[in-house]
Amino acid sequence: MCDTCGCGDITGIDHHHAHSHEHDHDHGDQLTIPVGRDILDINKRMAERTRGYFEARNIYAINIMSSPGSGKTTLLERTLADLREKRSFYVIEGDQHTSRDADRISATGVPVVQVNTGNACHLDAAMVNKAVKNFDPPNGSVILIENVGNLICPAMFDLGEMTRIVMMSVTEGEDKPLKYPGMFRTSQLCIINKTDLLPYVNFKVETAIENGLKVNGRLQFLEVSALKGNGMEKWYEWLLTNAG
Repeated sequence: MCDTCGCGDITGIDHHHAHSHEHDHDHGDQLTIPVGRDILDINKRMAERTRGYFEARNIYAINIMSSPGSGKTTLLERTLADLREKRSFYVIEGDQHTSRDADRISATGVPVVQVNTGNACHLDAAMVNKAVKNFDPPNGSVILIENVGNLICPAMFDLGEMTRIVMMSVTEGEDKPLKYPGMFRTSQLCIINKTDLLPYVNFKVETAIENGLKVNGRLQFLEVSALKGNGMEKWYEWLLTNAG
């Protein structure tokens, strides 16, 4: 059982946690020895190692997070179809089970690695480091990491990325930033997706943006419909500009 988020063992991937146990068998005078350690320390060190690799090769890595069904995979499909001739893209797909999303990305012709986390609710730095070794991406590449659909645990784990993007859809509600502040506080960009549905749902974009800025005053926003293509040019401009 993971001490940080309660996730279980990860299928097919090593997921080690160090455990230290001190026992004093003289129960007459019990001695308590406090052991202070950042339980995310191992992940942080691996993330820094991976980030150093990215920086040395001028690779731009993005960690894309959202709740399930916000449209991350659809956004990546359209992005890769439209931009794959302009940059070298690589994708890491995180899901608990199946390769359904990786199969969709593979159909675009872009290299993809599927990471199945089993009972775990997030990717971690070791998983990303291992997945990148399957690519050996050239200098100047862009790596898009689609995290497991979850608005809580993925925010806690640095993957070595340069940028974090949180996606929300207009079918979810404007209060997501207030209910899940950790996710929005640690992100640099919020993509509001499925804007083609705005005429049919009770969602106010202005309220969602206002709530996001309450949590993170520097958060940027883009409004898109990944399915219909609305607003995607602004997303492409943001991506290519930040990728350098």
